[in-house]
Amino acid sequence: MLEDVKKIILAAQKNEITEHYIYRRLAQSIKDSNNRDVLRHISIEELEHYDFWRGYTRKDVKPSRLRIWKYLLISKIFGITFGIKLMERGEERAKVIYEKISKQIPEASRIIEDEDLHEKELIGLIDEEKLRYISSIVLGLNDALVELTGALTGFTLAFQEARLVAMTGLITGIAGALSMATSEYLSTKSEGDSRSPLKAAAYTGITYIFTILFLILPYIFLAEIYACIILTLINAVILIFLFTFYVSIAKDLSFKRRFLEMIIVSLGIACLTFFIGFLVKIFLNIEI
Repeated sequence: MLEDVKKIILAAQKNEITEHYIYRRLAQSIKDSNNRDVLRHISIEELEHYDFWRGYTRKDVKPSRLRIWKYLLISKIFGITFGIKLMERGEERAKVIYEKISKQIPEASRIIEDEDLHEKELIGLIDEEKLRYISSIVLGLNDALVELTGALTGFTLAFQEARLVAMTGLITGIAGALSMATSEYLSTKSEGDSRSPLKAAAYTGITYIFTILFLILPYIFLAEIYACIILTLINAVILIFLFTFYVSIAKDLSFKRRFLEMIIVSLGIACLTFFIGFLVKIFLNIEI
């Protein structure tokens, strides 16, 4: 066997045994029996693939402990589905390399195809609360971003005082959070689906409140009003980027399309309300 091919196979071995331990540890850490069975099944398949590659190298390979802890931590914080899909996306680069060695090892193509097919099917079976309530989280985030970026830009030009903008924005935001949580509760209850109306309302309300606090932060710590609005808009872009990345990975959606859509809507509303605040200040002749 060529030395270059052997190195590629050893790397594949390391990857398979690492993912075997990741899936096994995840299976041990969750209570849901369905999710546990799914992850155990994937873990067994990864070990079978490891044994396949070992048949060519005649060597045992140790797993990457750093990678194991990395994806266990990500899965703990952001959910199992997100952690698994993020890990599997990293494997796309490896497929190109595997295709090269399929000329020397024809069985490699079949193993790669089987792995892709089985893991996509199994990952699709995972039932996770974070994903069941993703629409409630999206509702809270989107509404807070659009409403608060718009309101804060309007308040900024109208009031010209950072603390006053922060106070007004906080009151507006809390009222909006309570309103959206109530609407989500009633909406979920009327739909009669499997989701808990109380949990749906909590996800919407909590997401809304965390979003408004992050957007208002510059007004609490800074006095320069226009620096505050610039930082608030930057915070909005950061939130949009992070959440769009999460949803695009967890739901297999286009990141670019959703990111641009949310940026255009949120910043477009901000520009519009900034202009409205300017007009209100002129026509009402209010100076604060």
